[in-house]
Amino acid sequence: MQSHERPLIFDTSDGQELRINTINTYLKNKFGHKVVKLSLDGGFTCPNRDGTKGTGGCLFCSASGSGDMAAGSGNIRADLDQQIRLLSPKWPDARYIAYFQSHTNTYAPVDQLRAKFYAALEHPEVIGIAIATRPDCLPNDVLQLLDEINKKTFMWVELGLQTIHDDTMKAMNLCYTLSDYDDAAAKLHELGIRTVTHLILGLPGESCEMMLDSVSYVSSKKIFGIKLHMLNLVKGSAMEKLYPDFVSFNTIEEYTDLVISAIELIPPTTTLHRISADAPRSTLISPSWSYMKRTILNGIHKTMKERNTWQGRRYLP
Repeated sequence: MQSHERPLIFDTSDGQELRINTINTYLKNKFGHKVVKLSLDGGFTCPNRDGTKGTGGCLFCSASGSGDMAAGSGNIRADLDQQIRLLSPKWPDARYIAYFQSHTNTYAPVDQLRAKFYAALEHPEVIGIAIATRPDCLPNDVLQLLDEINKKTFMWVELGLQTIHDDTMKAMNLCYTLSDYDDAAAKLHELGIRTVTHLILGLPGESCEMMLDSVSYVSSKKIFGIKLHMLNLVKGSAMEKLYPDFVSFNTIEEYTDLVISAIELIPPTTTLHRISADAPRSTLISPSWSYMKRTILNGIHKTMKERNTWQGRRYLP
């Protein structure tokens, strides 16, 4: 168990005392300069939309497959070039990770996956790739492709678990199980592929204890990173019709308290890829304040310092 007397400080380079192990800090230390993710819509769909396992998608998912800010013209190189042009004035010396974000990015014939993934990796300013998918969409031929790519470049795979609780999974129409996640995480670990797990905080019917149980569960796995999403109710999702008045967290302070409790349970060696959520204001229904990303993050960091706590403070290996 971590000492309760000496806080872990992971990064002070920007003048802020970061008490969490962010992916930005990890990438900066690994590559020696700023690394930025470029979100892509590869044109994939999902077995929970096309009828293979279900229709309508997961209830919280937006019409774009929760890739509302991803570029998806159909030309991977052009989409990367466009985003780099927009970002290069802010980070002129940055390098980039191609992030296949929208829908299920391993749900296609392997020759199509190969063509799109390598099209991104052929860009001269791309130094790695991140691939978001469902835990039930990793057949053997796809795992072989991921193994091949992982041996050639920096890569991680993101698994959308969201919760460990079966009743919530059914209510949210996820159409996969915790055993699917366990199997996928084990296979990726065996291949030496970095794995990032997505969890959603604030799902209908879940108590704070249930959410923290999910965090503890994935923290016990041999994974590279965790994403903590605050549930946003967005226009175009099935939740908009079924839960039109739902609000996951009433105040920023309520969310801050929960997410800090979650961070304390996560091993300090695990990279944190997100501790809030993003949704365009044009589609956001609730919480009405969740678009205030900088305010939320600053509040979390400030409160952690005030409480003299840090990532992994309550982690028990």
